Amino acid sequence: MALLAHSKARLGVRAASSNRFVVARAATMQKQPSMNGLGGKATTVEMPPITLTRPDLDTPDTMRFRFEKMIRGAQDSICAAIEEIDGTKFRQDAWVRQEGGGGITRVLQDGNVWEKAGIAVSVVYGSMPPEAYRAASGNPDLMKQVKDSGDTSRVPFFAAGISSVMHPKNPHCPTMHFNYRYFETEAWNGIPGQWWFGGGTDITPNWIVEEDMRHFHGTYKEVCDRHDPEYYPKFKKWRPLCTTEANTPWWGMALEVVLPTACKA
Repeated sequence: MALLAHSKARLGVRAASSNRFVVARAATMQKQPSMNGLGGKATTVEMPPITLTRPDLDTPDTMRFRFEKMIRGAQDSICAAIEEIDGTKFRQDAWVRQEGGGGITRVLQDGNVWEKAGIAVSVVYGSMPPEAYRAASGNPDLMKQVKDSGDTSRVPFFAAGISSVMHPKNPHCPTMHFNYRYFETEAWNGIPGQWWFGGGTDITPNWIVEEDMRHFHGTYKEVCDRHDPEYYPKFKKWRPLCTTEANTPWWGMALEVVLPTACKA
């Protein structure tokens, strides 16, 4: 929300200069997202269920239930903030998956501030082939263990996530993308049940505005520091948060901006 508050001020300041520089883009948000090898048929529904988890198993104290509650609340909050800034309403599509779960996609198009903005949540469960299990885990040791087992039986899983892509009309303001997810598997072929969180956030600027970069990175550092001061430097090693990269091969150029001051508290 701090990022949205900062964006509101920036979008307003530069709105007057944006018209002749607008570059046509579109956020790709699927109504019925690919299951990436997990299988399953999705059907559009008028209204999403109160919960997309399994009511017979996922009680309010389970991480499955709590994560779904969090991402659906986040979707509501972000959409409300965007609508307040833009003055345009999101359109909602909901779907359910025959094998279990479903999702909610909201899209704002041709708004006053955003050319297109989309935010989606999905909660799916069922079983997946070992190949999908290996790909989803990203853990080399686990990937090898699954492969060496030779077992072709399907793996029970649960996955939930929230994702967004937002394209402002103003080229001075960066495109933004994020996704955060929770994945869980049950014990399978002697391998204990696994769980993990994943995701990330990035912005893609047309014009580099150091104020934006410092605010973006500083906001995430502040959030990390609330939980553990070691998180930010640790996570930075995985993907340098103090480096903003924009690769534009169709313009015949690539740029990299390093902002070490963005890492200061």
